[in-house]
Amino acid sequence: MTSSAFAGDSQTRMELSRPVRSWEFLPEVGTRAGLFGNENGNLEAWVYPLKILRNFHLNFLIDGQAIPAESLSRTLIVHPESSTIVYSGNTFSVRETLFVPVKEQGAIIHFEVNTAEPLEIEAVFERDFQLEWPAALGGTFLYWDPSLHAFHLGEEQKKYVALVGSPSADQERLEYETNYSASNKNSFRLGVTAKGIDTKTITIAASTQGQADAEKTYRKLENSYSDLLQESSDYYHKYLERTVQLELPDSQLQQAYDWSRVSMLQGLVTNPDLGTGLIAGYRTSFDSQRPGFAWFFGRDSMWTSLALDASGDFTTTKTALEFLAKFQRADGKIPHEISQAANLVPWFDNVPYGFASADATPLFIITANDYVTHSGDVAFINEKWDNLWRAYQFLRSTYDQQGLPQNFGFGHGWIEGGPLLPVKSEMYQAGVGAEALRSLANLARLAGKNDVSAQLDQEFTAHKAALNQAFWSTEKNYLAYAVDANSQRLDVPSVLTTVPMWFGLTDNDKSQKTIDELSNAGHQADWGMRIISSHDSNYNPGGYHFGSVWPLFTGWASVGEYKYHRVHSAYANLRANALLALDGSLGHATEVLSGDYYQPLSTSSPHQIWSAAMVVSPILRGMLGLEVDAIAHQVTFTPHVPADWNFFRIRNVRVGDVVLDLIYRKSADGIGLEVQRTGSGDCTIEFSPALSPRARIVRVTLDGRAIANHLENHGTDQHATVQIPANRAGTLQIRTKDDFGYSVDSHLPALGSSSQGLRVVSESWNGSSLDLDVEGKAGNQYAVNLWNPNQISSVDGGVISKEKLMISFPSANADAYAHQKVTLHFAK
Repeated sequence: MTSSAFAGDSQTRMELSRPVRSWEFLPEVGTRAGLFGNENGNLEAWVYPLKILRNFHLNFLIDGQAIPAESLSRTLIVHPESSTIVYSGNTFSVRETLFVPVKEQGAIIHFEVNTAEPLEIEAVFERDFQLEWPAALGGTFLYWDPSLHAFHLGEEQKKYVALVGSPSADQERLEYETNYSASNKNSFRLGVTAKGIDTKTITIAASTQGQADAEKTYRKLENSYSDLLQESSDYYHKYLERTVQLELPDSQLQQAYDWSRVSMLQGLVTNPDLGTGLIAGYRTSFDSQRPGFAWFFGRDSMWTSLALDASGDFTTTKTALEFLAKFQRADGKIPHEISQAANLVPWFDNVPYGFASADATPLFIITANDYVTHSGDVAFINEKWDNLWRAYQFLRSTYDQQGLPQNFGFGHGWIEGGPLLPVKSEMYQAGVGAEALRSLANLARLAGKNDVSAQLDQEFTAHKAALNQAFWSTEKNYLAYAVDANSQRLDVPSVLTTVPMWFGLTDNDKSQKTIDELSNAGHQADWGMRIISSHDSNYNPGGYHFGSVWPLFTGWASVGEYKYHRVHSAYANLRANALLALDGSLGHATEVLSGDYYQPLSTSSPHQIWSAAMVVSPILRGMLGLEVDAIAHQVTFTPHVPADWNFFRIRNVRVGDVVLDLIYRKSADGIGLEVQRTGSGDCTIEFSPALSPRARIVRVTLDGRAIANHLENHGTDQHATVQIPANRAGTLQIRTKDDFGYSVDSHLPALGSSSQGLRVVSESWNGSSLDLDVEGKAGNQYAVNLWNPNQISSVDGGVISKEKLMISFPSANADAYAHQKVTLHFAK
C-alpha cells in the first residue's frame, strides 16, 4: 500500500493502492452523484435522488473471446477524486478510472487501453431507474438515442431523465421481454482498438428537471473529462491545505488522518429539493433503492461536525447545522433521519424514522456551541437562537424526576434495539443532555443573555451531579450504561459511558475505575471497542447494538480516555480506527464490525462518515489536546503523544484571523515548542505537555528568558502548563530530568482473525517503581517500547532486551487472554 507522505505538500499527490479485493466496497462520490460497487468493477449509479442502473460491468472482446473484466482485475489505485482499477490479460492492459465530479449530476468512466492485438470494451448494465426509498416512480422506459450514442432512461411525466453512453458507442443491445425469452441486460461497445494505446469514455448523467437539462450535463461531462478531473483534484487539495495539517512520525496515523478528512468531506451532499447537508455513509443498494446510509442523519452529522470543527472546516459544520434547523419540529426536536426523497412523500408524518432518536437534539446544541467557539461566528447565535431555544425546550420536556433526560417515550438514545432495552435513560443520553446545557449557557452568555446563561449554568451543575450519582455503581466500581423504567441502575459496563467522559463530565475517580474496566480484553478488541464486554450474558459478536464493534464507540473511548490521562488505552483505540481507514474500502472506515473477528458485519456501511470523524477527533481533540477558542483568542494545546515521538508539526490552526503553526520537539532533557504565525490580532497559547510522574522540571524559557509554569500531577502523568503570547514567532523550552515513558505498538490482525494485541489495563506510579496491569493472549510474547530505559534497574514479570520490555504469557488456555502484573523498578 502506498500513500503520499503529507497531503499539504504541493509536490505530492495522495494515493493508496493494493491488489484488488473482489469483495470490498468501492465508492466514488461527488456532492450530487455517486458510483457504488466493488473492486472488481461491478457498479451502480446514482444522481440524487435517482438510482439509474445496477450491475454495470465490462467484457473485454479479444481474439474471438468475451472475457469478463472482473476475472482480470489486478490492482486498485485510489486518489481523493477518483479510483482506478487495473485489468491485465496476456496481451493487454486496461486502466478503468471511475470519476464523479464534485458538483455535477453525473459520472465519467475513463479507459486507458494498451494492447498488442485488437481489443474492444463492452459495457453491460441493468436498468434500475427509480427514486430513493420510500418514493417511487410509475412506469419507466429505456431507448437508444443514436444522436447522443447513449441510452435514454425516463418515466412517463418526463421529469426524471438519465443518459448512459459514449461518443464511440455502437452495437447497442437493449433489454427485451417476449413470450419466448427475456433479458434485462443493456449493453454497448466502445469501438475496437487495433493495437497500441487508446482512450475511451463512458458518461452517465441525469436530471430531475427534464431531458434538456440532462443533455446539457451529459455533453459537459462528455467533453470536459480532463478539466473536471483537475477541478476535483484541486478541490480536495485546497481543502486539505486550508484545514489543519499534520506531520506525524507515525506514517499510518498520518495517512489515516489525511484520508479521513477527505472521507468526511465526501459526506457533503446536495439534494435538488432538500438542499445541502451531511449524510451518514455509503453502501451498495443492490436490488433496493437505498444506498447504505446516504440519507441526511441528525446525530451522525453532529458527531462528524465536531471533527470538522477540530480540523478547521467551519463552513461544512455551519452547512450541517443550517440543514437540520430547516427541518426542526415545531416542539424543537431535531430530525434523526431524512431520506433524499423526503420531499416526495409524507416523510415526517407517515414514516417512523424522521424523529426516531432523542440524541440529535442535544447534539445540535452542543455542535452549535462548538462551531461558534471554534469559528468566532457569534452572529450565528442570534440567527439560530429560536432553533436553539426550542431544542432546549424539547430537551426539558424529556426530564424525569431526577432531571435526567429520558429515552422511553421520547426517542432512542444510542441503543435502538436488542436485549439492552428497555431502559428509561442511557448514560449516553444523560451525558449529551448535560453538555447541551453547558453549551447553551455559553451561547446565551455570548449573546448577552446573562440571566438565561446563569439559569442554564445552575441547571448544568445539577445535571452533572445527578449524572455522576445516578449511574455510579458503588458495588461494581464503574459507571453503568443506563437506568431502567423504575429508575434502577443497570449495572452493566459499556463504552457508552465514555461519551460523558469526552466532555469531562464524570468525576475523576469514577472515570478512572470505569476505564480500568473498559481497557480489558473483554471490552477492547484489536479493531476497537465492543458495546458491552464479550463476557456479558447478552453479548453477541454480531449484535448490532449488543456486541459489535463500532469505530464510533472506539473514537468516543479514545477521546474520553485522553481527557482522563489514560494514554495507552486511548492510543490503542485511536490506532485501531486509523488502521481501519487504511483497510477495507480504501481511505474510508466502515460502520460496524464483528465483536469476535476482524471483519465488518455483513450489513455494515463501508464508507461511514462518522467513522472517519472518529479518526480525526481522537487525534486532534484527544492525543494532541488541541482546542481553539476564537472568541477568547486562545489555543489550548495539551499533547499526550507516545513516549518515543520526538517531533510532530501542526499547521493551519486558525484562531480568528491568526493562523498558527506549532512544532513540537522532544529530547532526553526536555520538550520544545516552536510557534510560527501569520495574520493580525492577539492570541495566547496554553501549552501543557504530558510528562511522566517521575519527571522533574529544571527550567522553562521562552526565547531564552525564564518564565513561570504550573505543574499538576494526574496520577498517570503530570503536566507542565505555561501561558505564552503568540503575537509573534517564538520558541519555548521545558527542560526536564528523569522523564520516562513507554508505548505499545498496535496492529490489526489478519482478516477474519481474533484479537492478539497487548492490553494495558491500568498503571500505578510511585517514586521508585511503576506497576503495570496487562493482559495478553496466552502463549504470546510482546515487546513494549521504552523511552529512557537506562532509568530501569530491574523488572518483575518481564525482561529488558534491546531497550524493549518483553512480556510473555504462559501458553495454558490457548486463545484466551491472560492477566499479568509487571513492575518496573527505577534506579534512584
